[in-house]
Amino acid sequence: MAALDTGRVVAVIGGGAMGAGIAQVAAVAGYTVRLHDTRPEAVDKAITGIASALDKLVARERMSAADRAGAIARLHAAATLDQVRDAGMVVEAIVEDLAAKRALFAQLEEIVADDCILATNTSSISVTAIAAGLRLPGRVAGMHFFNPVPLMALCEVVSGLATEAGVAPTVSDTAAAWGKSPVHARSSPGFIVNRLARPFYAEGWRLLGEQAADAATIDAVMREAGGFRMGPFELMDLIGHDVNFAVTQSVFNAYFGDPRFTPSVLQQEMVNAGFLGRKAGRGCYQYGDHATAPLAQAEAPQPKPEYVSYTIEQGAAHAVGGAVVDALADRLRAAGIEIAQRKMPETIRHAGAHDDAPAFHCNGAAIYLTDGRSATQRARDNQHPDTVLFDLALDYGAATRIAVARADQCAPAAYHAVVGLLQAAGFTVTRLDDVPGMAVMRTVAMLANEAADAVNQGVCGAAAADIAMRKGVNYPRGPLAWADAIGIEQIVRVLANLAASYGEDRYRVSPLLRRKHAGGGRFHG
Repeated sequence: MAALDTGRVVAVIGGGAMGAGIAQVAAVAGYTVRLHDTRPEAVDKAITGIASALDKLVARERMSAADRAGAIARLHAAATLDQVRDAGMVVEAIVEDLAAKRALFAQLEEIVADDCILATNTSSISVTAIAAGLRLPGRVAGMHFFNPVPLMALCEVVSGLATEAGVAPTVSDTAAAWGKSPVHARSSPGFIVNRLARPFYAEGWRLLGEQAADAATIDAVMREAGGFRMGPFELMDLIGHDVNFAVTQSVFNAYFGDPRFTPSVLQQEMVNAGFLGRKAGRGCYQYGDHATAPLAQAEAPQPKPEYVSYTIEQGAAHAVGGAVVDALADRLRAAGIEIAQRKMPETIRHAGAHDDAPAFHCNGAAIYLTDGRSATQRARDNQHPDTVLFDLALDYGAATRIAVARADQCAPAAYHAVVGLLQAAGFTVTRLDDVPGMAVMRTVAMLANEAADAVNQGVCGAAAADIAMRKGVNYPRGPLAWADAIGIEQIVRVLANLAASYGEDRYRVSPLLRRKHAGGGRFHG
């Protein structure tokens, strides 16, 4: 299939922020656009805003004056729906209400030609449900853009049960012609992004509720170690807790109460209190002229330890924990820290319990990469009281912060030696209370798990899942690419240990992850 011909008209229904953004990108791409809203003043405001936005692009030399003039000339107000009858594609961007969308498309069916594609910008409503009852439901597809539309690259192209085979490819190619990165999804609750993103918020609330750390500290760990542009709490403050909570409730209800999507009681309390985030002046943080940003927790400086060793497998060059631990060892060496090598004990190696050998030893402390158990549980399992865990980082060479957790049995001197070691490598060291899976690791494992389930259920492909999360919500790495990088064995282990720790179906391992693990496969390459 090919994109909608530029000789065809694109109609956009809805003059709000989303509709205006869609109209802008279509007009800039060379399409004649007719913009309609039941409120004429909304269309006037939208067109004025588009002109202003294009003026700024010209001033920054990111668009020529001629291209700006051409785009504005192609943009027209439609006072009535009858004025969009020549459209080759209609993109609906009205209120997020099923009845309203069905009524609009029923009206449009009586106006536009039968070959006109009807696209909905819904972020969560079933495309199948929107199309149901129409005379030609096969021409309806989802075309879900992200706000602000001119800046966000992703477009989710969603097929309902009745969507005809050629419609989604045309919508996808048209989105690409508008400069977007389209990904295809089957109509299901949350599509790709709103479904796969739920663990990012949910695990943050779990960590806060279990007093692993305060919101500012969790956010700092997710940014400065995990590489996320924003932590969960500052992001929810930006989105609005009412909006974020409503999406979570919607997905939870649509999946008939699947515990993986259980909303947070803490967030419900925020909504009940009216602490909705930036727009309310208060959310997880205070806002306003006199508000001060809280500081993330950081451990006091400790001296560099006298001795560090690095556990490797017998006859192998890599450390226990694979590439993740190797990267931390490289960071320590780059800081001039001398690391001795010690071989994994034969009894452990032959038992196959590679995770029971510490990645590092430091002045009596056993240092492990978190595997979903608490440090206290791991100390008991390995009969090594001086146990300290470290959390996952996107890039140990570039990360400025690292999170650690100590077993309840761990002696202060052993713990301080580990803190001193990591500080000597240039990290700000943040201590989390001893919760299973820590912060970055459990969040990434759950993101990968949800993405794997979406692929397993035919909602999208692995590449689409990763593209959607990178381009739709600016994740530093796609969840499945991250699983490949960490090792699927490690992801499965973390999830299984979380499930054992909590006794909840919430942490059940996706069948596709188990299959990849059993077969030694990867999601990419």
